[in-house]
Amino acid sequence: MNSSTATTVFLPIALAVIMFGLGLSLTVADFARVVRYPRATVVALGCQVLVLPAICLGLVLLFDLDPPLAVGMMLLAAAPGGTTANLFSHLAHGDVALNITLTAINSVLAVVTLPIVVNLSLRGFMDGEDAIGLQPDKLLQVFAIVLVPVAVGMLVRNRAPGFADRLDRPVRIASVAVLVSVIAVAVFQERGNVGGYIESVGLIALLFCVLNLSIGYAVPRACHVPRDQAVASAFEIGVHNSTLAITIALSPALLDNATMAIPAAVYGTSMFLPAGLLIYLLNRRRQVADEKVPDRSRP
Repeated sequence: MNSSTATTVFLPIALAVIMFGLGLSLTVADFARVVRYPRATVVALGCQVLVLPAICLGLVLLFDLDPPLAVGMMLLAAAPGGTTANLFSHLAHGDVALNITLTAINSVLAVVTLPIVVNLSLRGFMDGEDAIGLQPDKLLQVFAIVLVPVAVGMLVRNRAPGFADRLDRPVRIASVAVLVSVIAVAVFQERGNVGGYIESVGLIALLFCVLNLSIGYAVPRACHVPRDQAVASAFEIGVHNSTLAITIALSPALLDNATMAIPAAVYGTSMFLPAGLLIYLLNRRRQVADEKVPDRSRP
């Protein structure tokens, strides 16, 4: 794939907007909050870092994906949760504070875990071509595109909280527009093959999303995590930062492979259906549970 203004300039700026928006919603207390939710945090991060890549690998092998698409799926699995998870969690009456904490911690962990997963995937599926792995220069680039904008956003929140509050809504809207634009870029650059790619990864992306959401809710509940925290975990695990995955795949300085961006692009659009269905089911179950509680105000 040839370099272009979209991949060298627009994509990094687009991701910076999203990560800056995340930083605007974070404070140091969000990282310290892990002490209040130790079980929920450990279980959710364990699922995110260990279980999801293993499940994704199983699906990739089961569906026998082409090597670039297989690496793209593993890249997606290693990407941290997206900021959209906060909105989904709010709609499903989850613990949004926990979502923010998980996103913050997972974004930091991803600086190390994401290159490891992708490097192993490249070695396994493509004989190590273009590995981003633990090479210091490329690891530094991942650090820069993930954490620097977050740190700037947190600094703005700390120094000018009122200004940060005013920026919050416009940045959220811009983030949605950016996500759509980034997906459009990925699809456009592979427009000649996009039909076949969607046919190849559409089902696996949808199945992976359903499994992510299910595991994200069921495992914490099995570990006796409260319902609202399990809801937060479900969406944090089920909603990946597709923009980060697409940026790493398309960036000429990193993977420079448009095919590897397709799984994240497909997942970024297909996740809304199972996520919306889960919100409905969770709210329905909550409503039924509330109706069963007797009204003690009546004599």
